[in-house]
Amino acid sequence: MIALGQLGSAALYLAAALSVYSIIVGIIGAISRDAKLLTSARYASVAVFLAMTTAIVTMEVALLSSDFSVKYVAAHSRLENPTWVKFVTLWAALEGSVLLWGWILTIYTAILALVAKNNILRPWVLVVMQAVQLFFISMTVIAANPFITLLSPPVNGPGPNPLLQNHWMMAVHPVLLYLGYVGLTVPFAFAMSALITKQPGTEWMTQSRRWTMTGWAFLTAGIVAGGWWSYVVLGWGGYWAWDPVENVSFMPWLAATAFIHSIQVQERRRMLKGWNLALIIMAFALSILGTFLVRSGIISSVHAFGDGPVGPYLLVFFLVLTISSVSLTILRWDQLRDNSSLDSALSRESSYLGLNVLLLAMAFTVLLGTIFPLIVEAITNNKVTVGAPFFNAVSVPLWLLIF
Repeated sequence: MIALGQLGSAALYLAAALSVYSIIVGIIGAISRDAKLLTSARYASVAVFLAMTTAIVTMEVALLSSDFSVKYVAAHSRLENPTWVKFVTLWAALEGSVLLWGWILTIYTAILALVAKNNILRPWVLVVMQAVQLFFISMTVIAANPFITLLSPPVNGPGPNPLLQNHWMMAVHPVLLYLGYVGLTVPFAFAMSALITKQPGTEWMTQSRRWTMTGWAFLTAGIVAGGWWSYVVLGWGGYWAWDPVENVSFMPWLAATAFIHSIQVQERRRMLKGWNLALIIMAFALSILGTFLVRSGIISSVHAFGDGPVGPYLLVFFLVLTISSVSLTILRWDQLRDNSSLDSALSRESSYLGLNVLLLAMAFTVLLGTIFPLIVEAITNNKVTVGAPFFNAVSVPLWLLIF
């Protein structure tokens, strides 16, 4: 009988192989416009979802049955834990959370493969989604495989962090954030496909609007749920303490909020094409940067996952996606020039642009305050802190201008 750890690992390897197949066949099909290849790539996207679902179900079975031969279960579960705690232990630690992230990515990709409008953008959207998906699946296999089998399993485990066992919000808050973070991959994929196909008009925004709103809504709900959870758990600083992990979820939310407002200008006046592409690239890049900060162990936070092996992979991925997307934008810049200009400083378009500037100023302030201690420590080897007084002093005037 195959062990659960072996079954889970096999499902991950199969998902990675199918992702590679989907990317290669998708690119060839998009270039040659071969309908059969494109259909095969779409079906492969659904198959990746099924493989990752097998991995998720396998891990949940291992957790619920307390199979301590699986390393993740032995390290983070406990016989005495209630059933609901065992279930949510899937995302209570680094390896499980990365597995969940990859699975949610496959959900978005599979739905796109089935319902996205059949036009020149769709093949490249799926290629970009599969590329991001392949990175997370490969990182799980290489650096954070939760299915490693123990030859001498313990009779019991320590259970998850006690702070994660005392409130039902553990079942809701992390999942909402992941749905929001991963949801930002979809408009990013549409933006990249628009650049690849030299179609930087409004079509990519029209097709990605609902996806953008969905990701933004999940991220908003996750931030609100996290604030409420922090309020009821003693010692977590109230609704909002400007904790680094809180900040890294706030930054992509600000960029996504700016994007949602800014796309209205492009749809009405055919303006801000390059600006909107930059905003969605920024929103997605900030979500990956935040993931790196939380899972690399370089920041100190009660919410962080601690030191983990995935940090270097996430940093390289952040740099690659940022450099490649910015380079592609520069390459297509002649096609991104606006056909019209702002009528006046008091026009509706000017107000949207002003709102964008304020939201990005807020995002930059939060980013600077979050990473400044890291920069100082790296240069001087001295530890400094940037706390709520700084963030409040800078953000309050910006919020007053926004509202």
